[in-house]
Amino acid sequence: MSAFEHTLRPVLFRVGGGDAEAAHEFTLRRLAGLGPRALAVLRRRYATAAPVEAFGVRFPNPVGLAAGMDKNGVALPAWPALGFGFVEVGTVTAHAQPGNDRPRLFRLRDSEAVINRMGFNNAGAAALAERLAGAGPLGVPLGISLGKSKVTPLADAVQDYLASYQLLRPYADYIAVNVSSPNTPGLRTLQDKSSLSALLSALVGKVPVLVKIAPDLTEPAIAELLEVCLAAGAAGVIATNTTLARDGLSDADRPRATEAGGLSGRPLTERARKVVHFVHTETGGRLPIIGVGGILDPDDAARMFDAGASLVQLYTGFIYRGPALVKAVARAADRHEARAGR
Repeated sequence: MSAFEHTLRPVLFRVGGGDAEAAHEFTLRRLAGLGPRALAVLRRRYATAAPVEAFGVRFPNPVGLAAGMDKNGVALPAWPALGFGFVEVGTVTAHAQPGNDRPRLFRLRDSEAVINRMGFNNAGAAALAERLAGAGPLGVPLGISLGKSKVTPLADAVQDYLASYQLLRPYADYIAVNVSSPNTPGLRTLQDKSSLSALLSALVGKVPVLVKIAPDLTEPAIAELLEVCLAAGAAGVIATNTTLARDGLSDADRPRATEAGGLSGRPLTERARKVVHFVHTETGGRLPIIGVGGILDPDDAARMFDAGASLVQLYTGFIYRGPALVKAVARAADRHEARAGR
């Protein structure tokens, strides 16, 4: 057990009387307030070099912060200092929105899982663009995850995504198109062939565009989606988002499993790996993959890389294991690359 798990995690899990979102907000405030000296100390402890290139972008290591952790980019300097080789902010929408009613974030501790139904709560694309304009160089690649505003009808989704894209493209090393969150009504229908084709036709262009997919799609549906991605010139795939399934939970967590929302963490480990493997096999490696879902130790990451992922992202694993996991996964990735002779 790491020092984080032994000392800091119990404290964070008690913040706000055990409210997971209160702990999240508390952590972001503390990270946003770190000064240059504290950031330098963190960099010396956690930064790990394991360079890799994917979709034309050079990454200092292949371990990224998944979207959802820092939606509005309020703690940007902290993430590279904690060892992340890239950062994905968002999901952001064209219109600022409060998201779903609280409580909307729940820990399932025995299962090392989280359920969220946040609903794309964010300050909007214009506010994020303003923050990024004043932020200065991040030092690692920045991805920006785009979603559809809840107030926008599905028929107008393309223009909604495009409005965010136009504001944020100048600051992005890649754009992630989130059409797979289970927490915005109707959003997952944008994974359908005609809807996704129209969306990618509008967005693919000056920066790499990746599509984030749901783990709940059947293999034929994924195959059809991949055909669209290849035809439209998408740069890659992020696999996967959270799941609506409730498999793999401990008996102690089953009462909490009735909460609506997407499940992440350990119960998603194997399904996410299988989706990554299917995407890699189906495309013959033509679409680089960011593997995300249930990575809680270096072995999980190694299996993601073996399945075909070029990069990985952490979210729930970071909540439960802390920054030591980032460093451990980056080192595992470096060993994987050495064994592969790359």
